[in-house]
Amino acid sequence: MKMNFKYAFVALMTVCVGFCSCSDDESANDPNQQVAAADIEYWQANATNWNNYMINVATLLTKDASRLYKEWNDEPGAYKTTFTTTSDAFPTYKDIITQIIDGCVDIANEVGVAKIGDPYNLYKEGKTVQALYAVESWYSYHSRQDYKNNIYSIQNAFFGNLSDENGNVTAADKSIAKYVENRNAALYQKVKNAITAAADAIWAIPDPFRNHIGDSKVLVAMGKCAELTTVLDEDLRTFISANINEAEFQQIAAQYVSAVVLPTYQSLKEKTVTLNNAIRAIAANPSNAAFEKACQAWLDARAPWETSEAFLFGPVADLGLDPNMDSWPLDQDAIVNILKNGNFSALNWEGEYDEDDKAIETAQSVRGFHTLEFLLFKNGSPRKVAAE
Repeated sequence: MKMNFKYAFVALMTVCVGFCSCSDDESANDPNQQVAAADIEYWQANATNWNNYMINVATLLTKDASRLYKEWNDEPGAYKTTFTTTSDAFPTYKDIITQIIDGCVDIANEVGVAKIGDPYNLYKEGKTVQALYAVESWYSYHSRQDYKNNIYSIQNAFFGNLSDENGNVTAADKSIAKYVENRNAALYQKVKNAITAAADAIWAIPDPFRNHIGDSKVLVAMGKCAELTTVLDEDLRTFISANINEAEFQQIAAQYVSAVVLPTYQSLKEKTVTLNNAIRAIAANPSNAAFEKACQAWLDARAPWETSEAFLFGPVADLGLDPNMDSWPLDQDAIVNILKNGNFSALNWEGEYDEDDKAIETAQSVRGFHTLEFLLFKNGSPRKVAAE
């Protein structure tokens, strides 16, 4: 997840209006009335722009997911070759294994400190509106699942295989897990237990997270994520540095790419296509049922993205695909302005990616998973087609 703090103040004011006051259904459907972004509804007067906006975002999301898979998988110059062959980028296979661990450390820390910790700390400071706004995926009430899937992304990287929907996974013969287990069974169990404890603690937070930000179980989940971060960053990293076997590391890297990275990105590509089709079905025949199907397609596509966050390196970072697909928080006022004026060119940017380019950042803040989430969901449920 790429955090965009540029719009925090403006969007925060929007959220405050939307969540600190009671919306009036009639005014929310009146194009002549000023309505807070959080209160806007899908109805006849804005349906055309709303549909076109969703189609544009879904199309871009599909394009980005397809490009991400292609950058990793398609020869020549595919990143899978870069990541499984020693080169200037990775002089040794130990450097490749270290990069895998670095990705796991980064997301473990982000989940505990930012995704869960930032809302919790704001809430404890009495900044309840800011705390709500800091919760990722609160339009769909899908935060806990996102965070747990982030932990599963670590589990997948460690075990060299994909977890099932219940979090069960078998360690591949050529995986970091097996490498550690064969040499230090206690450390293997420590890493495994830390992963499970973090995922379980996140799932123990009452649902939805946005309504229970100050719950004591949130603090427990933060602690378990911190413990996982430490185990990965200190214990596992130290072990790998002290137990180098380049031949086995090469095999582990190959297994990781073929069994974890590529199938995750392939699933993301395929499920964004399904989401794109579901969005177009709304435009073709707007109905509550169509919104429900599109919301489920969004949830389905969200899973492989969140289980990819332990490997947010390579093309996903270098090409700006992470912020393209997953920038948060949103510029809700800008989204509503696009709904009104139909200026969908505002979603696009060109040229080489530069994370400090404000024009690119502006475009990324009105597209991606969370923009679709805003357009599809309201208060944890699929949006309704308002009566004329």
